[in-house]
Amino acid sequence: MQSIHPIALFRLSVLGPLASREHLTHGELKPIFQELAAVPHQIPGSRRSYLSEKTIEAWYYAWRQGGIEALNPKQRSDAGRSKITPVLQEAILQAKLDNPTRSIKRIIWLLENKGLAANNELKKSSVHRLLQSHGLSNLRAVAEPLEEKRRFVAEFANDLWQGDVMHGPKILLSGRWRKTYLVSLMDDASRLLTHSAFHLAEGAVEIEDVLKQAIMRRGLPKKIIIDNGAAYRAHSMQSICARLQIRLVYCRPYHPEGKGKLEKWHRTVRDQFLGELDFKQVLSLEDLNARMWAWLERLYHVTPHGGLDGLTPIMRYQQDLNRIHPLGSLAHTLDELFYHRHSRKVRKDGTISHEGQAFEVPYELSGKTLVVVVDPHTAQPVSIEDKKGRSLGDITPLDAIANNHRRRCRPRVDREADTSMTAVAATDSIVEMAHEQYNASFKPALNPGRKSTRLEEA
Repeated sequence: MQSIHPIALFRLSVLGPLASREHLTHGELKPIFQELAAVPHQIPGSRRSYLSEKTIEAWYYAWRQGGIEALNPKQRSDAGRSKITPVLQEAILQAKLDNPTRSIKRIIWLLENKGLAANNELKKSSVHRLLQSHGLSNLRAVAEPLEEKRRFVAEFANDLWQGDVMHGPKILLSGRWRKTYLVSLMDDASRLLTHSAFHLAEGAVEIEDVLKQAIMRRGLPKKIIIDNGAAYRAHSMQSICARLQIRLVYCRPYHPEGKGKLEKWHRTVRDQFLGELDFKQVLSLEDLNARMWAWLERLYHVTPHGGLDGLTPIMRYQQDLNRIHPLGSLAHTLDELFYHRHSRKVRKDGTISHEGQAFEVPYELSGKTLVVVVDPHTAQPVSIEDKKGRSLGDITPLDAIANNHRRRCRPRVDREADTSMTAVAATDSIVEMAHEQYNASFKPALNPGRKSTRLEEA
């Protein structure tokens, strides 16, 4: 059975109100043509949305005479034939083969400047049809070798996690519509979401929060593949994974095919979760996440997955429980591992600054460079460390008024040692030596044979 052309099916769908009626008078047709022309349509292969009355009328009479086959797109009478001269055709094809990345505009410019074509003789549409007929219109297919791509899956649970961000719906918060972002980490072997949550931003703090929750619930992964965005490349994210001995791998830019499992997950969220969500019940971000997590545990994780041979994600994940690496002793220091760290130089008054706020540290550290440990969720420093990560004590906000009444610690001075040092220094003082020599130059030479005058005495 011969297949029906998609264009013919689209045209028949436009004629729906006309095709469903057997008898129509001439006076009834025109209002229907006008009504159909006023309605937008998704026209295949076109950016336009509206059709003219004459076009719809022509389709209607063609369908009345020849059925749906008459609605097939007609081939041009000059199809396969180019109006460009054979000599110029050969030059165009050769110019394309010499450099497959050349655009049509550059080919036309080249031939015009070589004198092979007159100005405005070649049209872009004509050159495009010529290249297309010879299979040379696809630049990438000609210029780049075929890259091998293979479907892959991790052998065991927690061998590999994949992470990405999906733009979520807008919700009304405090009288403002705020956009949400769904940050997700998926176990590659089981398709189980180790953690997924909506946030109001897609920065490093939000991504690290999802990673922290995923580790607390599902253990430590060996490797994480994530996007190449700035938030994922943040120094804090790299430091956290290094401390946890998690290998961080970045996807190549402009290669979305490497995240096929997550793309399917995002489609599932849009179709099965957001498509069924009653937004009237969502009054906060917490409400949205509560419904998300309930849907995950009661529906997604317990539904057989097509890529798991009929197993559900939770069943496949539980098969490898004996291979999961728990946090162990790291559980007690997990919060500290996820703190952000920034280098700061201590001022002479024993203070440092962070986000425009001054903090005090032990005055003995004045002039030294230390590491400020910051809670990323509150943006407040909690402690200080040296460059090797050893704790140097607490950090507190500066209280300048209290410091006005605080007794200062001053170094003790040995008075006797200080006096002796001053005496010794005075004997070797360059200033004192210059003073003695200067005064000695004004003393008169003594002559025992005559009396001194008043001037000399003066």
